[in-house]
Amino acid sequence: MQSIDWTIDGLPEEAQKTLRLYVKDTVKVYGEELEGMILYGSAVRGEFLPGRSNLNILLVMASYDLQVLKKYNEIHKRWSKEQIVVPLFLTADDLPSASFAFPLEYHDILDYHRLLWGQDPFVGLKIDSRHLTAEVVQGLRGNLLRLRQRLVEGRGTEEAMTILLPLSITVLLPVLRGLQRLLKRPVLAHGEPLLKDLESSLEVDLTGLHDALLLKRGQISPGQSETPRLMDRYLESLAQLVRVAEARTT
Repeated sequence: MQSIDWTIDGLPEEAQKTLRLYVKDTVKVYGEELEGMILYGSAVRGEFLPGRSNLNILLVMASYDLQVLKKYNEIHKRWSKEQIVVPLFLTADDLPSASFAFPLEYHDILDYHRLLWGQDPFVGLKIDSRHLTAEVVQGLRGNLLRLRQRLVEGRGTEEAMTILLPLSITVLLPVLRGLQRLLKRPVLAHGEPLLKDLESSLEVDLTGLHDALLLKRGQISPGQSETPRLMDRYLESLAQLVRVAEARTT
């Protein structure tokens, strides 16, 4: 078997041990059907939060059909409790067309990924960014619309807001890195510098987004009276960001 003695800077050793065991298990299940295994997301960007962040995996397959996909059932049962979410399944041939359709996501993976096993299909990959503007605008506007909808579904309770704010900022950060690309800004991996850069370059107040990031990291606990005010600040900041970003990119 290929060596898996790698070390991933900034990732807690316990998470690295989990990944090594996961790799062995997945290779054992798939054998020659598996060509490569990629780690991406917060674990690679140095923003992994134990107990809060997921481990995001991309599996590069020789091919896939229903039987190949069903093989993952036993792996998922074993590892979903260890914050390993169901991976993306692609072949190397899928990658150019997938990155063309979803340039936001695949730019992010291209910039921040780590090969865990096998071959790295991202080496030399050129991403066609013609659809990037549309995807960024859709990501910003869609986040705002979904947040409003889910607030109503959750009846605007403190519990709902405490869940929704970290979820919203988590989904938003890759979109903001896409926005930096459109603005020809340096693409920043970490959330806080990213928000500060956009505040400066777009001249917007993103206080609400900063607050949500602190909540996501467990650095603040707003409490019953402050949580609605935090949500108001977040909605105001996000709505302002959407307006300014749409004006600058469309």
